[in-house]
Amino acid sequence: MLTRLEESLWRAETRSDRKLMETIFANDCTEFGRSGKVWSRSDLLNWPMHALDAVLPLPDLRVTLLDERTALITYTSIVRRAQQSDHARRSSIWSLTADGWKLRFHQGTPFEP
Repeated sequence: MLTRLEESLWRAETRSDRKLMETIFANDCTEFGRSGKVWSRSDLLNWPMHALDAVLPLPDLRVTLLDERTALITYTSIVRRAQQSDHARRSSIWSLTADGWKLRFHQGTPFEP
């Protein structure tokens, strides 16, 4: 379930589905992007979407339960571009609520393979 939710953030058909993203992003959702920019829930919902050529399934994906209602997901993202690929180490914190799993925090840190 959590793997599918995390990968939905990288698939054009689900990432561009605003209603789905509204159900996934917690009200206090924050992202520290690979660029260093801090994104709020509103920023994430209103970010203009474009197709990403991301490697799926997400490489090195690991789910660690921190407690029965909190999970840490870590993985490597690889986004293919015309001349190169962008790589980042990623981490997400998800909380289980009465409405299902919600993304609370996400961070991307760029690296050169």
